[in-house]
Amino acid sequence: MASAAELKSLPYTQAAELPPEHVYFGPSEPRRAVRQRVERAAGLNVPILILGESGTGKEVLARFIHERSPWRAGPFVKVNCPAIPGTLLESELFGFQKGSFTGANASKPGRMELAQGGTLFMDEIAELDAGLQAKLLHVLQDGHFTRIGDHEEKQVDARVICATNRQLTKEIEVGGFRADLFYRINVISICLPPLRERRDDIPYLIEYHREQFNRRFKREAAPLSREVVHQLQQRNWPGNVRELENLMARYVVLGSEEAFHAEKAEDKKPFHFAYDISEDGNIPLKRIAQQVTRRMEHDVILKVLQANHWNRRKAAEVLKISYRALLYKVRQAGLPAKRPQRKLDVEAGMAADASLGD
Repeated sequence: MASAAELKSLPYTQAAELPPEHVYFGPSEPRRAVRQRVERAAGLNVPILILGESGTGKEVLARFIHERSPWRAGPFVKVNCPAIPGTLLESELFGFQKGSFTGANASKPGRMELAQGGTLFMDEIAELDAGLQAKLLHVLQDGHFTRIGDHEEKQVDARVICATNRQLTKEIEVGGFRADLFYRINVISICLPPLRERRDDIPYLIEYHREQFNRRFKREAAPLSREVVHQLQQRNWPGNVRELENLMARYVVLGSEEAFHAEKAEDKKPFHFAYDISEDGNIPLKRIAQQVTRRMEHDVILKVLQANHWNRRKAAEVLKISYRALLYKVRQAGLPAKRPQRKLDVEAGMAADASLGD
């Protein structure tokens, strides 16, 4: 079993700050049903399957379940199945012994072993290939696993929570997911409703993320007006809570409700970009991609500079790039090095548009 020091050094075992219950679950009827199901299932030593569209907060729910379970004193270990190449996923999940394959210069515990006494969260489990599905089924059935290159069996002592945005019954029909594994992990299922089906929760989410991003970006963005909140409640939110979170980050960074109106206009207006066609009629795709990227960087940098009163060091911090990198990009985009006159502020950088196509 991994030591406490090993656990602290691994990013997928670190605790994450959870939103308050009244924010995450909200007052809507669909979320009250989710909360009741969580309260009944959290203390049971059975696998839980979380279903829901992308961005609905499946990992956050898994952490809520962990915090309300008898395993809350143990680690919460996440396995992001699509993010780990298939050739490495088995060793990441079960671990390996020194010398078991080329490059295995030292033994390493897998995430299943690191989750001992806690919770193992397997995100997007539908992405597992058939071979790993069979091995995971074997572990869940008899409660034992073996590191790659080892002969000693280890016992699983962890609560297993799985999540997916796919319809596993359809995956079973086309042969993409094992029926026996589905029945094993689907002892208790919790389906998270999309944001468009729980509009009463949106004001709570808006205020929570505003406060969070104000602290993160050291801003003082004011609460949204009732009119804007109402408008946001009418959206379809295809990206769910993740989309709302990104929108609130944009609002806090820009410091104006115009961020919402601008995005709404952009959604309705198709994106057009004038590109060059060579004399022989060919379309240079690589060059077009570079032009579009430069155009987008130009617009984003300009907005962040304006939001920060042309303080370039603060802008670099918001954009998560170095000060030197920002200065380079400002020159590359043809933006002024200092704040332009007020009457030209809105039109800053427009004279450089022609250079973006070069």
